[in-house]
Amino acid sequence: MTVAAEQKSFFHPDVLVDPFTFYQEHLAVDPVYHDRASGLYLVLSHKLVSEATSRTDEFSNNFQPVLSGARSEDPEVKAILDKGWPQVDTLLTADPPVHTRFRKLVNLAFSAPRVNKLEAHIREIARDLIDSMLAKDDIEFVRDFAMPLPIRMISEQLGLTHESPSTIKRWTDAFVDRLGGMVPKERELQCAREVVEFQHAIKAQMDQRRANPTDDLLSDLVHAQIDGERPLDDGELLSIVQQLLVAGNETTTATLAEGIILLARNPAELAKAKADPRIIPNMVEEMLRLASASSGIWRVMKQDAELGGVTLPEGAMVMMRYAAANRDPDRYEEPDRFLADRANARTHLAFGRGIHMCVGNMLSRKEMTVAFEELLPRIAGITLTDEAAIAYPPNMMLRGPVTVPVRFEQHA
Repeated sequence: MTVAAEQKSFFHPDVLVDPFTFYQEHLAVDPVYHDRASGLYLVLSHKLVSEATSRTDEFSNNFQPVLSGARSEDPEVKAILDKGWPQVDTLLTADPPVHTRFRKLVNLAFSAPRVNKLEAHIREIARDLIDSMLAKDDIEFVRDFAMPLPIRMISEQLGLTHESPSTIKRWTDAFVDRLGGMVPKERELQCAREVVEFQHAIKAQMDQRRANPTDDLLSDLVHAQIDGERPLDDGELLSIVQQLLVAGNETTTATLAEGIILLARNPAELAKAKADPRIIPNMVEEMLRLASASSGIWRVMKQDAELGGVTLPEGAMVMMRYAAANRDPDRYEEPDRFLADRANARTHLAFGRGIHMCVGNMLSRKEMTVAFEELLPRIAGITLTDEAAIAYPPNMMLRGPVTVPVRFEQHA
């Protein structure tokens, strides 16, 4: 960055694109950082993020109403969104006991036994994508592998295989961009149109399953009962499906893409993983730590509370900055270095922590582990063919490269 991080708000686009200098400067001296330009707070250290996420009586996830109030909806955007269904607090933006009711409905679908049963199918899809990718002269890793693998899996789980991966990705990008709040007016309007398009498309699928149940997660949700008393209404169902689609692909896509970049820039670690594939699951944890695709999430203070010697006033917006915590030198030796066999890599917070830990974390881990288990034996080396094309759009909550042009050296 040409301007020191402390001279501008953390939420300035330049800082969000490349936040690592900011993390280095502030982790040691003010791990609970008051961003005076915006009036918001950031929790940066691993210890304090872990503590805050466990204090659910004080740190609330019900931040959607606060964000909506702070960010008045543009009349044109509102007019578009009024053609769909209002956002309902179910998982990400709900507190217990509301959150608990909805979380129970989706936990079983992403349990370890269910995910383990999917491994053979994940491996089959990964092999097909690798075959197609390696046959190309011009490989763009996000387009050719990192995006289609997780989207195909979450689409199949939900029973949305009639929708193309590009359509699913377009929808989830719109959800993420709206939540991230860093887009120009025209993109806001486009996102609103795509949210409404998604809602009407999924509503049609919900109606079909009400009449004719099918063997998929969407049908299970349509016919589920909350506390055995009532079915979910349309707004609740749409909110859950929206969040599952994001959780089912955004972190995985971004971490796979970042993982290829890390391996290309660290050939010794690539060689280490190729020589001993048993370390690949741990290597994936290290990629998750450094990528931290879900970079941060909001909390709103229910009451005045103290954290790390800083008083956080009732109503304050506080961001748990997972990406900073995952590079905390008090937790990780040489925190910016990629080590495929790092002993404590799995202590990262890339999926959050506590009751709001990402529901799809086991599926994401399985997809990435299988992906690299299948890809690494097929290649001899990795070269990034256009470093300048590897760009990170500014987003408050998610971070990942949009394109990764790459060449794989294949075995003779």
